[in-house]
Amino acid sequence: MKQDIKIAVIGGTGKSGQYLVRELINQGFTFKLLVRNPKNFQSDYANVEVVFGDASDYDSIAKLIEGCHAIISTLGLGIPPSEPTLFSKATTNILQAMQQWNVQRYIVTTGLNVNTPQDQKGPKATFATNWMYENFPVSTTNKQLEYDILTQSAVDWTLVRLPQIELVDEKCPIAISLEDCPGDKISATTLAHFLIKQINDHTFIKKSPFIANLP
Repeated sequence: MKQDIKIAVIGGTGKSGQYLVRELINQGFTFKLLVRNPKNFQSDYANVEVVFGDASDYDSIAKLIEGCHAIISTLGLGIPPSEPTLFSKATTNILQAMQQWNVQRYIVTTGLNVNTPQDQKGPKATFATNWMYENFPVSTTNKQLEYDILTQSAVDWTLVRLPQIELVDEKCPIAISLEDCPGDKISATTLAHFLIKQINDHTFIKKSPFIANLP
């Protein structure tokens, strides 16, 4: 059991987040889980502490992060959907609480539509980015703002950019790039393993890797 590391998990009741929670349990981690709706999570796992609240509420985030050593977020808009500006609000709250509790490591997922200065997006990623801006302009712009907020922070953040997530148990080999999305899909189980690995891996600190299943 990895009793020496406690993880704060945000978005763990979402579609991909459930795979992350399951893998944390399988690997013996102790973690705290933010839950907006009590009906969305039920477990008798002794090493999980449920914190009821919302990522847009600072007190909820501060309570979640207290006593933790790292944060992993797979936050989405949820059902029913939160405000499309949730991502920047949650990030601001998380960074403030990390400073309050002296926590340095933050790992968070986002879409491939987020742009960075290092990008050399190909036709597929460029098309997908433009499509998101045309069809979901507020939330897409807000995800970009989330990246901008992270780049101005002092924490050890990693923003993982994703293609379509496949909700499957298969763990696949992956391709990683800092410039363009290397594939069309990522297995939720593979994603969970990658996120957990980042807790102690410094390769992508203050970077925004794309990851995808190898063809």
